Amino acid sequence: MMPGGIPPQGGELVEFETEEEPKWVTVKLKDGAVIQIKMEIVAIMRSGNDQNTGLPLYMVQATNIIRLMKVPKELMQKPSHLDDSRGQNLYR
Repeated sequence: MMPGGIPPQGGELVEFETEEEPKWVTVKLKDGAVIQIKMEIVAIMRSGNDQNTGLPLYMVQATNIIRLMKVPKELMQKPSHLDDSRGQNLYR
């Protein structure tokens, strides 16, 4: 695996920098909730050239970051009680 989780396929990892900070997109849902989403680029790999146009081909690995901005009270639920093993080490 290459950095960023891109599988090696004969491509070349390309260093990059973003020209501006990714923008948050605000989405109002029909259930009354408001969320914000932005995409963060993790890695970019050049994987050859298109055989028809000769243009370079790029694979982009990205992840979406989502945050709740508003949640109507009627959508909220009390957390269900977890069993007594909560907080214990999984490896015994």
